[in-house]
Amino acid sequence: MTTTTGTSTRGHRAVVTDAGAPLPVAPPTAGPVAILPSPADLHVAAVTDAGGTVAPLDEDTRAVVWLDARDPDGLAAALDRAPGVGWVQLPFAGVDAFAHLIEEHGDRVLFTSAKGAYAEPVAEHALALTLATLRVLPKRARATSWATEPEGVSLYGRNVVVIGAGGIALEYIRLLAPFEVSVTVVRRSIDPVPGADRTVTTDEVDAVLPDADVVMVAAAMTSGTAKLLGAQQFARMKPSARIVNIARGGLVDTDALVAALHDGEVAGAGLDVTDPEPLPDGHPLWTAPGVVITPHQADTPEMVAPLLAERVRTNTTAFLGGAGEGFVGVVDPAAGY
Repeated sequence: MTTTTGTSTRGHRAVVTDAGAPLPVAPPTAGPVAILPSPADLHVAAVTDAGGTVAPLDEDTRAVVWLDARDPDGLAAALDRAPGVGWVQLPFAGVDAFAHLIEEHGDRVLFTSAKGAYAEPVAEHALALTLATLRVLPKRARATSWATEPEGVSLYGRNVVVIGAGGIALEYIRLLAPFEVSVTVVRRSIDPVPGADRTVTTDEVDAVLPDADVVMVAAAMTSGTAKLLGAQQFARMKPSARIVNIARGGLVDTDALVAALHDGEVAGAGLDVTDPEPLPDGHPLWTAPGVVITPHQADTPEMVAPLLAERVRTNTTAFLGGAGEGFVGVVDPAAGY
């Protein structure tokens, strides 16, 4: 998401989203950038190539590139040490782990995420999980004898429901195009989505599930989307339907999914994320019928490092511009992503 600027009620230019909604933060003041917890050469080069200066964290620091998605407390400590920080680049598209910091500092700090930056590898993984579940590969991969009963479903011409309309969802829809599927997108707004046959709002999700052959979850994790798919939703789906989740495990009610798979309410699930995560050894989801689980590796460090570096380079350029223009992946504190 690119940004423009507008005038806030406080009299200064405020960063706003493409949709025109103002974000409650003034354009950050340019200055030294700290890359934490440990600088990586690729990201240092991204800052310096954009004309920025990388320096250790101190009172003069004006921006932070935070590389550890699992340490929100570390970022909190950094912001306490450097009260002059006006821009923070987060490493992942999902920012739920940093929600309390965004809420606490969102009136003075512009937070940007990596949303959209990793769309290609994650969408590719989502397609792989989609095909794996349709082609019964979880069962085939575990087999130790030749099967005589034919199984499997083609993706061609199927009905696919995509929950979410961010970069990953858009890339997934693009990858689906050769399969001539019918795509329904579920999102917060009714605005049409390129490549989709129809778009509905989140409150209509139950209405579109009965026709779905595949439900791919690519939504942001917020208080309003927790357990978006649960027992009520699975009961409405075809017994042949497959679920794919590459977003956040908490968007799906795990206990309800296990029950639905055992009861035959849905045929399979391809999951790169789970709740809880990591999924403990012996958890019943591991052995539920029709399930393939990958350990949150739709985008590996090798894949995402250069993509995040490009996002850092773009946003450092915007940061140095001083007008609040050109930032990509701006987090809306109110929406939570």
